[in-house]
Amino acid sequence: MKTVNAVITGRVQGVAYRYWTAGEAVKRDLTGFVRNRVDGSVEAVFCGDDNRVDDMLAACKTGPTMAVVDSVTVLLFDQGPKFMDFVIEATL
Repeated sequence: MKTVNAVITGRVQGVAYRYWTAGEAVKRDLTGFVRNRVDGSVEAVFCGDDNRVDDMLAACKTGPTMAVVDSVTVLLFDQGPKFMDFVIEATL
């Protein structure tokens, strides 16, 4: 099991990035959350099987059709928070 925090920058707000992320995370059976940040980035925490988390991070580099991703910065948690499902949270 792996837990990561990812911050995605670029044109990632106003292009359904959060909804796309939630759908893709659920397809991969991941838990965690995604939210917009006031600085214009999107933040997500993904928890689950190592390979599925890695696959999700790779997908985040492209995102939904209208997104233009500049970077995906990842922080690995030694012991990450536990989540029951994957949710869209309020802007931070």
